[in-house]
This record gives sequence, C-alpha cells and structure tokens, in this order.
Amino acid sequence: MERTGPTLFQTLINQRGWQDYQVFKRRYEQAAKQLAELEGPPSISTATIEKRQFFRYAHGEVRTPQTVARRILEFMFPGIPAARLLGPVPSGHESAPRHPAAEQHLAVEPFEYGLEDVVTAAANESARFAARAESSNVGPHTLEQLEADIRRIVDSYPNRPVGPLFREVRALRDRAFELLEGRQPPQYTRDLYVGAGVLCGVLANASFDLGRYDAAETQARTAFLFGELAGHNGLRSWVRGLQALISYWDGRPADAVRLAESGSAFTPESGTAQIRLESIKARAYGQLNRPGDALAAPGAADHLRERLAEGDELPGGMMAFPVEKQLFYASSTHLWLAGAQHLADAEARADEAVEMFQAAPPERQRLGEMSLARMDLAMARLGRGDLDGAAAQIHTVLVTSARRRTESVDRRIGHFTRQLALHPGAGAPVAIGLRESIIAHQERTIAELPPGGHL
Repeated sequence: MERTGPTLFQTLINQRGWQDYQVFKRRYEQAAKQLAELEGPPSISTATIEKRQFFRYAHGEVRTPQTVARRILEFMFPGIPAARLLGPVPSGHESAPRHPAAEQHLAVEPFEYGLEDVVTAAANESARFAARAESSNVGPHTLEQLEADIRRIVDSYPNRPVGPLFREVRALRDRAFELLEGRQPPQYTRDLYVGAGVLCGVLANASFDLGRYDAAETQARTAFLFGELAGHNGLRSWVRGLQALISYWDGRPADAVRLAESGSAFTPESGTAQIRLESIKARAYGQLNRPGDALAAPGAADHLRERLAEGDELPGGMMAFPVEKQLFYASSTHLWLAGAQHLADAEARADEAVEMFQAAPPERQRLGEMSLARMDLAMARLGRGDLDGAAAQIHTVLVTSARRRTESVDRRIGHFTRQLALHPGAGAPVAIGLRESIIAHQERTIAELPPGGHL
C-alpha cells in the first residue's frame, strides 16, 4: 500500500514515547491482559504483536486488523476505532504536533464527547505540559496535579456510574506507574506509591462494583503492596477493608472477619478506616450467625467514632466512612440476626441512614449506598408485614438503578423478590404490582453494559 502520510497510530505512539518496538510490545501485552481480565475471553491475555506487524501498523499497510488486535488497539486508544487509528492523521492534523499539550487533543476528538469531557481534556493537556516543563521526572507540580486528580475521582465516585469512570481511573493509574518507573527524588517516591495504591484501590472497588470479584481482588492486592512500600497505615487498613467487603459479598464471611481483623493491625493517625473494619466485621458475624460478636462490633465502631479526630489520612468521597454508612451496615447486621426486635432495630437504623443520605445535595449523594440502605429498609418492612412501606422503597431504588446500576443492588432486588414470593401477602395487589415493576426493570437492563457503583 502506498503511504501518503503519517498514520494516526504513528503520530500517537511518537507522542507517547512508544515508538520503540519493545516499548510498544510491552504496552500491548499489558493491555491484552487488562482486556482479558475486564471483558474476556481469557485467551486474549496471551496476545502479543510481532515486530513486522508493528511497523506495518505504523506505515499504514494495514487498515483492518484481526478481531483480537482490533479490540486491543481500541482498548489502548479509547474512543478511536481501529480503522481510523491505522488510517491517515485526520484533516487539520496532517503533521504530527510537537507541542506536548496536543497529545490529548489527537487521542480524544472533542466532537465525540460532551462539553464536560472537552473541558477535562483541556485541563489534562495543560497539566501534562506543566509536568513536562519540570526539569526532573517528578516535581511538586506533578505530585500536586496527581493528587488533585485522585481527589476529584474519589470525591465524585459515589455519584457517578462506574463503567464510564473505569477507563479514566486506569489512565491515571498508568500515569502514576510511568512516574514510578522514572527517576525521582526519594522524598517523592512514597507519595507516588500512595497515589498509585489509591488508584489501584479505586480500580479494585470499581471491578467489585462491576461484579468482577477476581479482578477486584487482584487490584486490591496490588494496592495493598503499594501501601506496604509506602508504610502507609491508612491505605493498608482501607484496602484490607475492601478485601473483607469483597469476601462478605462473595459469601465468605469467615474470610471477611479474618481480613478485617488483619486490617485492624494498621492503625492510621486519623480517619474512618478502622470504623469501617468493625462495621464490616459486624455484618460478617451476622452472616455467620454469631450474634454476640455481631452486636459487639458495632459497639466498637461507635467507640471509635467518638474518638475520631477531624480529617482523614486518605481522600474523602468513596474512601470515607460517614455515619450514614455505619448506620446501614448496622441495619444489615440486624437483618442477618432476624427476629422481631432485630427487624425493628434494622428498620430504625436503615430509616435514619436513608434520611442522612437524602440530606446531601443531589450531585453529592451516594446513590449506590443509599439504594442499599433502602433495600435494608424494604426488607425490614416486608418482614413485619408492611407491604406498602416496602414497595415505596423498592420503587425508589428501581428509579435510581435505571440511572446507575449496581451489581450489589441487583442482587438485593433479586433476594427481595424471592422473599416477596414467600410472603403471606404475595397475592395482594401491591405485591403483584411490585413484582411486575421489578420484572420490567430487569428486562430493561438485560442488554445494558455491566453495572457499577457502590462501596
């Protein structure tokens, strides 16, 4: 094929410093493993690229790659179809731009995304240029920008669908990895380890929210390793809590208790990670039907809350454990223990949690967590025969889930449906209407992408 100019592929790999075959091959193989882990099939994880094929891509000699190669290339360059990637540079960009800030502009065409994405892309361009302007691999500005990006993601996570957020987090994690692979003053290395660990933790949480527990555990192990390397107790205790939470939802309550107790050994200077660990233990003990331990753990969490100092070691948002989360974890514990008094206690705590979740401004509400608290409230009301009260909560959850699906909420809805079918009032009009609403919701979401969004 006659070459009429540089391909978009060649332009982008030059800008990213991937023009060396061995460098690109390593990136390609990493992307193949990540794609296999996230989307499958597992066989993709062994994919690689031959040197001749790499140069054929760069020289525009291939326009339609094979299916596996196409998927990996589009995974490496999000938003750019493979045919366009291997074609000429788009009109208006005939020559490879030399200004560092142009990298994001070529990789993400503004007309393909909304205004928010254009604004974010412009900010990223400026941040990348400022980072390259520093004489060393890492300087104060680079770290400040990385920390700001992490705070933004962690703060907005509870209110945003996880699926679209996943690639943004992965790109920022890759940036942190690139910085760690370079040379930086020793005083910056620890901060980079913490930042990379937080980002791996966010990816672990996102994978968990998407229902990919194996991937979540792999990401969590990496996050914990970075916490070890940094000697950061706040990160280590938070990650142990996430690992315990995964075990709890995976039906392994004994592992959840063990991991939570392991996390208790890492006492942060401040923050809510230890309160979260006790609250997770309470639910796990409830699942194990150990009422004494299940009721002791919330008491320990309350005691820690009373001693809590202002501020958190880690960013807030998804990594914080506010009072309302503590309340709905307690309501879940009482639901596991069953009995009239525990149903009443579960309803009271879930009701209070929902009120507190609702009090936040709409753009800062923890949607997945609030839905789970509503599910606890619905289960408690169903248990004492209040079908109308339970239905009101379920209908609200269905509305929220249509906007932002969560794997855990889907599971709770399924459990509620099974309990409703066994209820003495299952034939009542309100119960029949509720089942029809749930079925309609499930049918609408069958063809959707994987869910996302709670911790």
